[in-house]
Amino acid sequence: MSVYPGFRDDLLAAVPSLRAFAVSLSKNADRADDLVQEALVKAWDKQASYQPGTNLKAWLFTILRNEFYSQMRKRKREVEDSDGAITARLSVHPPQEGSVDLKDFRRALEQLPEDQREAIILIGASGFSYEEAAEICDCAVGTIKSRVSRARTRLQEILAITGENDFGPDAISTQITNSVFTA
Repeated sequence: MSVYPGFRDDLLAAVPSLRAFAVSLSKNADRADDLVQEALVKAWDKQASYQPGTNLKAWLFTILRNEFYSQMRKRKREVEDSDGAITARLSVHPPQEGSVDLKDFRRALEQLPEDQREAIILIGASGFSYEEAAEICDCAVGTIKSRVSRARTRLQEILAITGENDFGPDAISTQITNSVFTA
């Protein structure tokens, strides 16, 4: 998929410069890291549009800058809740169960064969299409679909998931949260 053999290495070499530029734009190290990550993902996705022999660093800086200004425009449309009135009306389930569920999921994921784990992470967590994942793994699209299907089935077995009710807060937590905020 790479435009040229050194594309990945050149991307990685540009990270420190991209991060410095992102910090100068955002004035925040965490936001800068997020900006750099977004820019790298977009660059990777759009590498076919890069013209080898031109200035890769300038191309990456343009992507990062455009991402920064896109995020700024989105923030202008966000609602400010300085007195907390909107937040007070929102209900949130306690995080304890989610934390335990996440640990259980990680353990289950570690039990999968490497090829299934890789496929389900590329499709489910990284957002790649089956075609993109197949290209990354250097295999057929049908192979990726099969690996993802087997991984999902195995995760359901390991986690003892039998239906949709096994996800999210239990019925008691939902009733408590709903009654507190509707009273």
